Order: sequence, then structure tokens, then C-alpha cells
Amino acid sequence: MSANAQTISERIDREMPSLIRTYQAFHTAPELSMQEQRTSAALATHLRELGYEVTEHVGKYEEPNATCYGVVAVMRNGKGPVVLLRTDMDALPIEEQTGLPYASATPNVMHACGHDVHMTSLLGTAKLLADMKSQWHGTVVLIGQPAEEVVKGAGAMLRDGLYERFPRPDYALAVHDHGQLEAGKVGVRSGYALAAGDSVDILVRGVSGHGASPQSTKDPVVIASEIVMALQTIVSRETSPIDPVVITVGSIHGGSKRNIIPDEVKLLLTVRTYKAEVRQRVLAAIERVARGIAQAAGVPEDRAPIVTAQLGESTPATYNDPKLTERMAAAVGKEIGEKNVVEIEPLMVSEDFARYSLDQKIPATMLNIGAADPAKVASGATLPSLHSSKFAPVPVDLVLRRAIETEVAMVMDLLR
Repeated sequence: MSANAQTISERIDREMPSLIRTYQAFHTAPELSMQEQRTSAALATHLRELGYEVTEHVGKYEEPNATCYGVVAVMRNGKGPVVLLRTDMDALPIEEQTGLPYASATPNVMHACGHDVHMTSLLGTAKLLADMKSQWHGTVVLIGQPAEEVVKGAGAMLRDGLYERFPRPDYALAVHDHGQLEAGKVGVRSGYALAAGDSVDILVRGVSGHGASPQSTKDPVVIASEIVMALQTIVSRETSPIDPVVITVGSIHGGSKRNIIPDEVKLLLTVRTYKAEVRQRVLAAIERVARGIAQAAGVPEDRAPIVTAQLGESTPATYNDPKLTERMAAAVGKEIGEKNVVEIEPLMVSEDFARYSLDQKIPATMLNIGAADPAKVASGATLPSLHSSKFAPVPVDLVLRRAIETEVAMVMDLLR
């Protein structure tokens, strides 16, 4: 390993006890999306102590009277590129079942997606960059983003003039832990890495009546059932097999009693795609299929299904700029060993990190940090996934080390 890599490793060794304590503090006190008041304050305090120019409460939600707890920390170090490095801060509405001694102390709230790892590693990276200013030139912009789990935080910060109030980045970077990747490994995916996510509601309206006299009704339960099945033909018969698409109906609500045919049934969908043109075509097809099935059932036009895309809960696909991703993978490989940098498959989960690229105008990439117990990976055991009540990075010191090494390697390569 290079002398610089050894220096980074030694620095991480010195910081690790403090980093573990910070990680455990974040894990014990999680806060839900749009409620990250204490979390953001703690992150801001740490960054100020490291010498960064810190601004809190950055961001404007579309919801009136909602406070955005975005944090922006800037360190200027002469002429050079501007590099943005993002962490997310919010937790999930899950009751933790890990049995950890530092498990969540907040009922039904848990850091089950590794945002506690991300915040801690960003602070470790911030410390090393501050200590190594003689080895880089340019500007570092560190982002503490709220509301990632509801894909609202990045848009809120950009809406509040993120790129006008603070240095506009030449590059945008992030890491995310990976629950199925062995700890010690760093996963890389060029091009489409995470899917676009859209939330769609379908209100299926019918004509209610007695359950014993269906002929005098237009049964929205039957119509909704047909819609659920027909939506899958959009994937299997209207989409190219080489274009990934997922349409999942995650919720069906309708009716109050077994012998009453209700007036309406509500379907809640999540839709995942990669390409923008496929995304628009699929969303249009969902409305066409819903209305067509209702029409075939004889539902009058004034009772046609109402299809609503929840724009505040949508996000574009995460596209890792190929040139930047290749460069970052090489830089990380030099620091941790090329054998520890592995190619991973794209995922159909979604993230709002993509928004920082402004529709790919700014080169951006997100690398994945292995967080799975190596012994369990080797044995083929079933691993708890992200968003599981049993998820925890194992071993946490190795996961944090790899995340910090990855972030420092990427930033230093761009600003060296």
C-alpha cells in the first residue's frame, strides 16, 4: 500500500474509538424523516468543531410549515474543483429487534438502512480531510440530507438554492451500505444503479349495493382485482425484457361488511423503472389499463377510476456517471486493494441522491459499502436486508473503516 494509504489507515485507527461512540449515539437516538432535529444538530456541531463553515436548516419542503433540517458544511482550500459528498440522516418506522446493547431507545423507530453508518463515516472523512489539507486543493461541500426515506430531502435542499447559496459542485459523491455485500468489500456499478421510484394511487369507483344482488351494482372489488392482475401485463407484454420494470400493488382497501358491495376500492402502487422514457410509458399505461377495465365492466364515465401519481414521493433513477465511476473505483482500489472492489448488480430500490446531478449535468456516483457479516456470507446463511428490524452492519468497525477509506480516496483523487 502507498505511504498515503498507510497514513489514512493510521488516522482511522486513532479515530476509531471516537467513531464507534458516535455511531452508537446515532443508532440509539434515531429520528424519522422530516423530524431530524437532534440528529442534524449533532452532525452540525461535529462539523463546526472540525473547522467547517456550517449552515443548518437548509431546505424547503412543499408541505407548508414543515421545517427542513438540511446541513451544509463547506471547507475551502485554495483553487481547485468543488466536490459534494452527501450523507442521509433519517431513520425508519421499524421496531428494532437486533438485541444490540445500543439498540434504538425510540419506540418503533430504527436506523435500519445504515444512515447512522453514513453520518459517522462522513464525520470521519471530514476529520481526515481537515487534517490533510496540505495534500489537496479545492472545495469540499458536505451535505447532511434529511428525508431520504421519503425521497423529499434532496429536492427540498435544491429548492432552497443549494447550488446558488453554496459552491456548485463539479462532482457529487455518496456511499451507501449494502446488506448483502460482505463487509470489507466496496461495490461498484456503472450506469443505472438504482431505479426511479413512483408512488401511484388508483381509486376504483363502482356502484354499491347488496352483496346478494351483484347484478344491480358495479362491483369495484372485482374491478380492482382485475386491474391488479392486468397491471402485470404492462411488465410482461408492453415492456422490452431488457428494460427492468416493477409494478407492485402494496395495499388494497375497500368495503366494510361481507354482504355490502362498496362504492370504491383504493389501490396503492409502487413503480420502479430505469429509463425516463420507459418510466413515462409505464405510468401512462397504468392509467389506461385501469380505465379500460372499468369501462369494460360497464362503469359509467363519471365513475371512471382516478389515477394519481404522488409527485412528492417520486425520484429519478440513480445513474452513476461511467467515467467518474471508473475513476473512483480505481482510486478506492489503490487504497484498499483492487480485490476488495467488486462489481455489483443494479438494484430496483430507489434513492433521491440522483437529484444532485441535475439530470446528469453534474457527474455523480454512489459506491456501496459491504455491511454483511463475512462469516454468514461464507456459510450461505440468510442475511437480514436493509429495512429489516434485524439489520445491523457486522463488524461495524470494518464497515466504518471501508466507508471512510472510500470517501477519502474519492475526494482526494478529485482534489489532489
